[in-house]
Amino acid sequence: MPIFDIFLLEAVLNGILFGGVLALLALGLNLIFGVIDVVWICYAELMMLGMYCVFFLHKVHGLPLFVAFGAAVALVSVLGVLLHVLVIRPVINSEPINQLLVTGGVLTFLQAAATLAFGIEFRNLGVSMPSLLIGDISLPWSRISAALTALVAMVAMWAFLRHTYLGTAIRAISQDRAIMPLMGVNPARVYLTTSAIGGGLAGLGACLLVLQYDVHPAIGLSFGPLTFMVCVLGGLGNMLGGFIAAFIFAQLIAIGGFYFHIEWGYVMAFAFFIAMMFARPQGLLGAR
Repeated sequence: MPIFDIFLLEAVLNGILFGGVLALLALGLNLIFGVIDVVWICYAELMMLGMYCVFFLHKVHGLPLFVAFGAAVALVSVLGVLLHVLVIRPVINSEPINQLLVTGGVLTFLQAAATLAFGIEFRNLGVSMPSLLIGDISLPWSRISAALTALVAMVAMWAFLRHTYLGTAIRAISQDRAIMPLMGVNPARVYLTTSAIGGGLAGLGACLLVLQYDVHPAIGLSFGPLTFMVCVLGGLGNMLGGFIAAFIFAQLIAIGGFYFHIEWGYVMAFAFFIAMMFARPQGLLGAR
């Protein structure tokens, strides 16, 4: 096999597009951890419910696709708030292992509930999108539109955090939780808002992924661990680090899949993650 050819370039470009979606998923998880200091292990399962919402509203009930997308984002945003109120708030001052266990329990519950409610069948949205042809390179428009949407969402989130009062409060409370109540910031309100935004980002991720993948109760297992490792590699709570790590992971998977097999691409990404945890356990941009 040649060291470089047009199909390698295609794999690199597809890796960039996949990295955009991973960066969006990591953005929501990093936002939640940075503010609330709790990792939602069940984050990808919320995304799975959003994918089912799009499927049933569009495929079964015939609603326009963008209406189904809006409903999925709203639904998962509400689920994020409910998760915080019912599960996270009671353990917010507990040991980290207790927080991980309780959100892991929610993960198992949501998977089992989805299996009972929807069965184990793989369901396809049935939306066919053409590919962009550049010479011999073929790039699916589903991935291009997903990456562009992810980029717009990340820029919008950056502008929100930098240029609004609520965004400033979110950044401030993530830096010093003890002093912010003395400055007039209500932590409980910021936590609820952050959970809603994080859930909304998971819902948006569901809308992007349902155009490319079948939905089934275990779809979260395909993206949950990967998203979590992206966040850890970038430095938990560091959004820029997560953005960079997402593209590193995506390129390792894409190039490894090109030269060997897609499963070997994931093996290379996981091996790189393990090596980095020995070399820099705080992550690429995380503080010691």
